[in-house]
Amino acid sequence: MANKLYVVSTPIGNLSEISPRALEVLNSVDVIACEDTRVTKKLCLHFGIEKPLISCHEHNEFLIHNKIVEQILDGKKVALVSDAGYPGISDPGSILIKKCIENTVEIEVISGPCALINALVSSGLDT
Repeated sequence: MANKLYVVSTPIGNLSEISPRALEVLNSVDVIACEDTRVTKKLCLHFGIEKPLISCHEHNEFLIHNKIVEQILDGKKVALVSDAGYPGISDPGSILIKKCIENTVEIEVISGPCALINALVSSGLDT
């Protein structure tokens, strides 16, 4: 699991929507980079996950991404989460993901709830 960033989708509104794979990854990493530590702390407490949290949001993503990439290159296992849904889709994460790609850090996306798909399905549009 070293030299890899895990992009983990988190529940949208209902904590029961988290996938078993997401829980497995969050339990196995060394650090969780998150949009808002307060929101992610609630998620972690609910599922008994005790990991250090690093704030990675739209106001500090340009500053923090190098630190996170360095941790991954040093062998730390890091997961990236947003407050709800997929990091990088209307949420912070794309800058960190690009920086990882530039540094040949593998990206693994852990599937789960996505607000875009929820909106599309509930719209009634013929897809």
